[in-house]
Amino acid sequence: MRNYCYPGSSELDRRTFLRLTGLGAGALLTGGLQISAAWGAKTARPQATADSLVFVFMGGGQAPAETWDPKRYTPFVKGMKSSDVHSTFPSIPTSADGVKISRYLERTAKVMHHGALITSLQPGFLGVPIHLRYIYHLHTGYTPPQTVAAPTIGSIVARTLGPRHADVPAFVDIGQRLDAPMLTAEIAAAHSPGFLGSAYGPFAIPDPATAALAVRPPAGMSRERFEERFRRLEALQEKRAAAQDQPVHRDELREAIDGARRLLNSPAASALDLTRESKAASAPYGTGRFGQGCLLARRLIEAGVRFVEVSYEYEQFKNWDAHEDGHRRYAAMKKEIDGPLSQLIRDLDERKLLSRTLVVVVSEFGRSMLIEGISEDPDAERREYLERTSAPIPNVLTNEKNYGLHRHFSGVSSAVLFGGGIRGGIRYGATSDEPPFDIIEKPVSMADLHATIYRALGIPADLSYQIEGRPFFVTPDGKGRAVEALFA
Repeated sequence: MRNYCYPGSSELDRRTFLRLTGLGAGALLTGGLQISAAWGAKTARPQATADSLVFVFMGGGQAPAETWDPKRYTPFVKGMKSSDVHSTFPSIPTSADGVKISRYLERTAKVMHHGALITSLQPGFLGVPIHLRYIYHLHTGYTPPQTVAAPTIGSIVARTLGPRHADVPAFVDIGQRLDAPMLTAEIAAAHSPGFLGSAYGPFAIPDPATAALAVRPPAGMSRERFEERFRRLEALQEKRAAAQDQPVHRDELREAIDGARRLLNSPAASALDLTRESKAASAPYGTGRFGQGCLLARRLIEAGVRFVEVSYEYEQFKNWDAHEDGHRRYAAMKKEIDGPLSQLIRDLDERKLLSRTLVVVVSEFGRSMLIEGISEDPDAERREYLERTSAPIPNVLTNEKNYGLHRHFSGVSSAVLFGGGIRGGIRYGATSDEPPFDIIEKPVSMADLHATIYRALGIPADLSYQIEGRPFFVTPDGKGRAVEALFA
């Protein structure tokens, strides 16, 4: 059996993946890359409607019909046909006229007048419905493998727009551990600065509860000794870059080290200390990692961070990767995200930050009751792998663990956009009312979603960076098209 940890061709092993994504290139310090931006000539640079972005990643593949695009409620009855299952939760009204979402998102329903719901997002079909492949696509806009390491969207924003405040990072990544078994390289690739270089990588905070430790010297180390380590690191990196004749990377490294030092010594570092938040203000976020991540994101946006990603992290067969007991697990997960997500929107609005902060809630693909993508895959070995590892669904349901939309479904997904110049209280696109809930109106490709995000930040979809003597566009071939109907 081949190695299926890699989110792409089964012919490529982990070492090849590392090479193709750039993760094994010594933080890209040895490639001699000369990188420069070329602003799009095909489209005018758009007027920014947002200064900051919070990218909320629901790792594992949310089922739209169980969250943002509910269908006819079909309660469990022993002996029911699996083909009769539409949504396993009733729909609920929201503060947006005519827009309904799924039960257990009641608090989020109350802030939907701030949001635009895209129900016609197309993740595309990338060969097989393997999460890591789609996670990479969602974060970079590109399908692996690529001849160069594609940067994650946060790194593109950091490189193009820079930090909003000199003392804080431009890009902070919260909640996704990079040491989960079998996933390190693949997940890291989706969060990587790629060919842009480590200076534009994320300030990573896997656990928001320990975020404050990232800006403190280790236990038992004085600040003076810590500063001395900074000076030695800077000297070593200077020598390394000079020996390799890479002035661009030398300048970027110096800037990165200086930025880290500024953050350590800045009052802005207090934004990472969640104990400074009052109990009354932090209570609606809860004590879970996702909730604390949303709270930290709000504090970082207040402190001037440009791009914050908050992950309800992807972990194989956990969280939204629900291959069985889908209904029960979705009930628990929706309750877990409902308070933090809605409170993030409320807090940003109350602090007059929502109008210039775009919040994007999205998953790598959707799910249905019956569609897995197995029959569509031409590779017999991959079909066998998917059939063997996927929870079987009988034609007639006798066990409630099989009740719920928990099969991979690559054709349709949903996204919710709040603030940042987005028209609130609208639904964009439509899907059929019968399985497999295909898109029937206004499809939005992944390239178009990226173009919409970039447009809000004032970045044209055909912005490119020169790498290896050719342009690399922020959307494939520069052809992403922002959904203008979403903007106020």
